[in-house]
Amino acid sequence: MKAPELLQKSAVELRRLIGARQLSPLELMDACIDRIETLNPKVNAICATDFDRAREQARAAEARMMAGDELPLLHGLPIGIKDLQDTQGLLTTYGNVGFRHHVPAADNGLVARLRRAGAIVTAKTNVPDMGAGANTRNPVWGVTGNPFDPALNAGGSSGGSAAALALDMLPLCTGSDTGGSLRIPASLCGVVGLRPSPGMVANDARPLGWSMISVLGPMARTVEDTAFMMAACTGADPRDPLSWAPPAQAWPLPEVDLAGLRVGWTEDFGVCPVDAMVRRAFRARVEALTPLVRSCEPVTLDMAEADRVFDIIRAESFIAAFADTYRTAPETLGPNVRANVELAANISLADRAWAHLEQTRIARRFAEAMERFDLIIAPVTPVSPFPWTRLYAESVAGVPARNYYHWLGLTYVVTLATNPALSLPCGVDERGMPFGLQIVGRLRGDVALLGAARALERAWQDQPQLRRPVPDEARLRASNADLKGIVTHPPEAPASAGHQQAGASTAV
Repeated sequence: MKAPELLQKSAVELRRLIGARQLSPLELMDACIDRIETLNPKVNAICATDFDRAREQARAAEARMMAGDELPLLHGLPIGIKDLQDTQGLLTTYGNVGFRHHVPAADNGLVARLRRAGAIVTAKTNVPDMGAGANTRNPVWGVTGNPFDPALNAGGSSGGSAAALALDMLPLCTGSDTGGSLRIPASLCGVVGLRPSPGMVANDARPLGWSMISVLGPMARTVEDTAFMMAACTGADPRDPLSWAPPAQAWPLPEVDLAGLRVGWTEDFGVCPVDAMVRRAFRARVEALTPLVRSCEPVTLDMAEADRVFDIIRAESFIAAFADTYRTAPETLGPNVRANVELAANISLADRAWAHLEQTRIARRFAEAMERFDLIIAPVTPVSPFPWTRLYAESVAGVPARNYYHWLGLTYVVTLATNPALSLPCGVDERGMPFGLQIVGRLRGDVALLGAARALERAWQDQPQLRRPVPDEARLRASNADLKGIVTHPPEAPASAGHQQAGASTAV
């Protein structure tokens, strides 16, 4: 089988072939490495690599396969790990110059769980500096370009994972999400990203153990592959007080009949600026969905205070993560991190109490809406991908950004509700760039959400305007794009901008 044909196969199919002894894990690994070496310079999705050890582990996986051993769920599948997540013996920089030579002595909990499930850590995927922002660029590894047009933004902070998946460099990748870092790059690159319910995937590195805004999650090219990987990620971990063992089996996914679903839709949650082109693309998806489901109608949710709530709760995590470093070695922190620590220091206990009270009200409003709807849908991002030379969207639909993450409101309002949310690739927008549909499920209803998303993905599979778009590889190969070595230094940011802690595997 030719390598391009092999790598276009789903992770589920690759694992089936390995289990049937029809595919060598080493053959698969070599094909992934060759593709990374060929295409990665065009987009710079992959940063640190572990090819020698990955090949060695692939040989061992092949030996187990040939011996007829019982094989774990992800046996022999190459995987990319977001560079915010510690990998034993493999460079983990968080995109920050202070960690340029940091090689962890141990995996973080998610990586360890994936290794136990048989996945082979092959490479790290690029992130913004300290995971801050929805534009993957940093002073260590440089810029990640969009696989549909390398001059444009791939999203972030899981931008390297999304771009690598879109170009079939790897069948599975990890991500993390605070304000949209799984969903946004998935949307901009045309892949699937799932923000799970808090605690569904244990996070042993989160500094505020009871905070629900930062989660880890899977990324893949299809919903089924995402669910397949998710099944290997879940489970309780005593180091994460929010973690739990879900009662519902995540794999194989249950079948869902779209005709029985009640869907609510919103273009902007009542508070988010959204470009007119994105609104038109979203309305077209709503129109296409309506005949397939039991009902599809507008939903109104009171999100009037969402921006301020997110500012405060997010700032709380920054002071927890960076206060000590700010006191002892402020020169090691980027300008956005310093600005956010300073902002957090000026937030009162009364502010924090109000924000947590209001977040509780937001979560309860979503829960009430979910009594009437099985799903809520919205756009993922308010704009089409913009040039990566712009650090963030300075304005949307004529509304100036309050700070560098304001343009991510469509995803961070859902973060506040804590409901699971998935970005489903649904064709392209008027500029020919991927369009992602944000599908929100009930809290801890992750399996039902994945089942519904897969049913919709299948329903649109034969419709070119609605199925997952694929980058033009021939055009990319022929282009003069070469992002390797383009290192960026972020400009000074407004005082209201900030970063998340690198070691906590959190992101914008």
